[in-house]
Amino acid sequence: METIGILGGSFNPVHIGHMMLASFMSQWGYVDKVWLTLSPRNPLKDPDDLLPDMKRLAMLNLATKGAPNLDICDIELSMPKPSYTIDTLCLLRERYPECRFKLIIGSDNWRIFDKWRQGDRILSEFGVIVYLRPGYPVEKRHIDGLEVVEAPMIDLSSSFVRRAIARGKNMNYFLPQGVYRYIIDNTLYNVPSRQCAITPRH
Repeated sequence: METIGILGGSFNPVHIGHMMLASFMSQWGYVDKVWLTLSPRNPLKDPDDLLPDMKRLAMLNLATKGAPNLDICDIELSMPKPSYTIDTLCLLRERYPECRFKLIIGSDNWRIFDKWRQGDRILSEFGVIVYLRPGYPVEKRHIDGLEVVEAPMIDLSSSFVRRAIARGKNMNYFLPQGVYRYIIDNTLYNVPSRQCAITPRH
């Protein structure tokens, strides 16, 4: 049975840190494949700089194009809102009974995992892979369903990328192939007009 790692997020935008983590998880054998799972936009809660679902989905498509063992999952876009991780995992298991699903989260989220809806059920029925993030150590004790991973990390966030783009910085090397071109072509994240004249490498 194939094991699929579910790496959720707003991906606003998807950047090389996301792709490095997903690639590491699949290539180093923690899972067979990673599905980058897009969280839907909530107009009542989300900030104004969160792009519409379809634009973030388009960037994910560009990022994963031709990437071995990496794919995107948009199942949450059609689920009732608010959507909860346990509901997403259960629906995936129902739709893809030939696959086993595991949740991938950072150690910052693991610290508040006891507040997640049915977190104990996620652990027991699916399993959780926690990758360590600076400043958020994980206590070394055995917990059924938990696997802690020291993955290579870079200190990069989508918010940093958005701010840099708005300031006219060239973020070509911070983003997967095609994503920066998409941002420039669609004048996203308050990209300055002068930046639109710059031709990204891809």
